[in-house]
Amino acid sequence: MKKTVRRAFPIFVLPTLIAFTIGFIVPFLWGAYLSFNRFTVINNTTFVGLENYKKIFTENDFTHSLWYTALFTVVSVITINVFGFLIALALTKRFRGTNVFRTIFFMPNLIGGIVLGTIWKMIFNGILAHWSTTIVSNAKYGFWGLVILMNWQQIGYVMIIYIAGIMGVPHELIESAEIDGAGAWQRLKNVVIPILRPTITICTFLTLTNGFKLFDQNLALTAGKPGKASQMLALNIYNTFYGRVGWQGVGQAKAVLFTILVAIIAFAQLHFTRRGEEQM
Repeated sequence: MKKTVRRAFPIFVLPTLIAFTIGFIVPFLWGAYLSFNRFTVINNTTFVGLENYKKIFTENDFTHSLWYTALFTVVSVITINVFGFLIALALTKRFRGTNVFRTIFFMPNLIGGIVLGTIWKMIFNGILAHWSTTIVSNAKYGFWGLVILMNWQQIGYVMIIYIAGIMGVPHELIESAEIDGAGAWQRLKNVVIPILRPTITICTFLTLTNGFKLFDQNLALTAGKPGKASQMLALNIYNTFYGRVGWQGVGQAKAVLFTILVAIIAFAQLHFTRRGEEQM
C-alpha cells in the first residue's frame, strides 16, 4: 500500500505544483525583480538597485500603515476567535434550531468585502450622524469600524471550524471529568481546550493572515481617511502603485516586503502553536 502511494504521489502533486508555480512562484519572482527597477509598464524597466526600498522608509505613511495593520490584526484575531469559540460552544448544546443559527452566523462570510464595507459605512454614518460626525472623521472610528466589520464577517467562519473541533472531542473524556467532579469551567479548560489546540492553530492562522491582508473592506469603509490615518498596508501599497506617478517600483517593493512579512508572521505563528501542541 505504501509503495502504491509513493508511486501515485507525484501524479497527484504535479497539477497542484504546476498551478502553484504559475500562480505564485513565477509572479513573485518577477515582482521581486521589478522591485529593483523604475518602470511604468513592465516591459520598459530601468534598474535602480535598492533605491525603491530606500524610499519606502523615507515616508511616514508606510510605517504608520504597518503599525495600524499590526494593531488591527492583534485585536481582530483575539475578538474573532474568542467570540467564534463562545458561539460554537453555545451551538453545540442540544436545543432546537441550532442548524438555523449556524447558517445565520455563517452567512455574512459569503458577502463580498466591498459590499460589506459599503453597507457598514452607511450603518456607522447613520449612527454617528446623531453626533454630527462620520466614520472617516477620526481614525479611531475607522479602526473600530473595521474591527466590528471583520468580526461580523468572520466569526461565523471560525465558528464552523470550532464546532467541528468541539464535536470531535470524545464524549467519554467529558463523562470521566464529570464523574471526577470537574465543573463546566474545569472541563472546558482541562479537557476541551487542550484537545482543540490544532483547531485553535488553524483559526488563529486564518484570522492572522486575513487581518494583515485586509484590503477591500478598508477601501470601501474608510478608503484610508481621514488623510491616510486609517490606511492599512494593502491599501497603502495599492495607492502607492496606482496613485503616484513614477512610484510603481516603490509600490512593487512594498508588495515584496509585505509578502515576506506576512509569510514570516504566519510561519512563526504555526511554529510556536504546533510546538505547544507537541508539548502537551
